[in-house]
Amino acid sequence: MTQPSPTSGGASSDRTGRFVTQPNGHVTPLSPHIGIWRWHVTMAASILFRATIIAATVGALIVVAWLGALAFGPDAYATALALAGSPLGLFVGFGLTVVLFSFILNGTRHTINDTGNGLTIKSSTILSRIAVWAPVPLAILFWVVLFAVGRVSL
Repeated sequence: MTQPSPTSGGASSDRTGRFVTQPNGHVTPLSPHIGIWRWHVTMAASILFRATIIAATVGALIVVAWLGALAFGPDAYATALALAGSPLGLFVGFGLTVVLFSFILNGTRHTINDTGNGLTIKSSTILSRIAVWAPVPLAILFWVVLFAVGRVSL
């Protein structure tokens, strides 16, 4: 597929919408749309990292609510502990554990990339696959250990 030349009439005559006239008068191509790019696991890792930021914000609000229950006295704290020990509370706790492991793995991936390593296609694919797929098995293992040692029960 050939691209139209930006010099053949400029952005004003471009009916494809692929070129735009910048404020300085230069005609430049628009950034490619997601439909042009081939999906890759590094894109999934990036999107997942942003989603975990939202989930971590919810987790921070839960911590603030727990601290508020602690400040309001023993009855409010007992209610908060009962909610945290309920099946819904355990499910939310498991989800936040997945978020924690995702942060750790994505943070490690970013740290490796910041040192200039892991930037080849093969290594970035491996690091991204680890960051995308490993948080759930690690969280399951963590919660199995919690149940096995008696720290958590239903």
